[in-house]
Amino acid sequence: MDPDNREPETDPAEGPDGTRLPPGDFGVVLATLRARRGWSVRELARRAHVSDGQICNLEKGLRNPTPAMATAFDAAFGTGGQLAELAAAGRRAADRIEEIVDAGPVVAGYERILDELKGIGRTRGPRFVIASMKPVTRLLTDAAEHAAGEQRAQIWLLVSRYAEYLGWMAQEAGDPAEAARWTSLAVSWGAEGGDETVAAYAMVRRAVIAQHRGDLRGVIDYAERAARHPAATPAIRAHAARRAAQGHARLGDADACREALDRFADHTAQAAARRVPNGGAPQWGPRIENANPRLIEASCLLGLGRFGPAADLFTAELHHRQAVPADSNSQARFAVRHATALAAVGRLDEACQIVEATLPVIRSIDSATVRTELSGFVNQARTRRPGTGHRALIDASTAAATG
Repeated sequence: MDPDNREPETDPAEGPDGTRLPPGDFGVVLATLRARRGWSVRELARRAHVSDGQICNLEKGLRNPTPAMATAFDAAFGTGGQLAELAAAGRRAADRIEEIVDAGPVVAGYERILDELKGIGRTRGPRFVIASMKPVTRLLTDAAEHAAGEQRAQIWLLVSRYAEYLGWMAQEAGDPAEAARWTSLAVSWGAEGGDETVAAYAMVRRAVIAQHRGDLRGVIDYAERAARHPAATPAIRAHAARRAAQGHARLGDADACREALDRFADHTAQAAARRVPNGGAPQWGPRIENANPRLIEASCLLGLGRFGPAADLFTAELHHRQAVPADSNSQARFAVRHATALAAVGRLDEACQIVEATLPVIRSIDSATVRTELSGFVNQARTRRPGTGHRALIDASTAAATG
């Protein structure tokens, strides 16, 4: 929806310090504001003089805020009474969910929240996102149950997108069982909304889960199942080929890896040609056309143990700013892979410089997948007879890799 065409009463409120309230019930807004500031539950509790448990219950939707609580949160966030107004409106509307007749504002509002939370997830990691997203899925599933026809389908598709991203965030938090559970819910809820493509993409997500379990045959099996799925789009097939390439590389099969990389390039080109801006079927996973194929090839060379060519390709690509992914998670992942390749060919000074510059980001985003990559660097660096300065950096990396 064009922001200039919104009705004034649906435009997010703005407090005296410029804080904009996202749409949603009180718990969702509270969790999102906390995530924007990067505050832990304990930090917000300290600032608002409210207990940790009360905040957790509010964010989970297990209780409603009292007027005094809402006022305390307004003071903490500087939202000028907007949270108190939201709490009062929530009390007035608590028994009226069955009156939903137009899914448009619901979908548009929570799509904006999803985009914002994805941005937070890419830059700050999963812990700031999961608590905000769970209450939204509960609210949206309740709304879908009280909607009908096309409106109902729209809401189910949106909650499916939330569940799919929650699966990724659970994986980033190091909880593969929870990642699999949310992925299964995404499939179920997508089917409720009439979309089968999420079932195909779910196979890609399961390939990622298998990869981080070290089940390389499982990676390839799930990737092949995703590619063969009748609902798979070119973008999903490109994601699948990427995972298959990495699985074959780790198994040492260079020919199969190259074939998968070629399929990745072909499907990516098809996906870019077919992309319909602001329309079409839901897009599952990151934009495949934003992936850098040379960085993916370098990652596969690293998996194959071809450390020299991998180091050279990483160096060439990461030297160009436009080739570097925009989000902190991807930047950290490829930087650590670069350092691992350099360490493996004895260029330990360069490798340690890269990791030293990247460690603050790794600690900030607290990603299980990036910690796994960092363990690979540590293993290579320890075999290179590091000096005193190197050992301190390797020890710090070991601590960061183990969380």
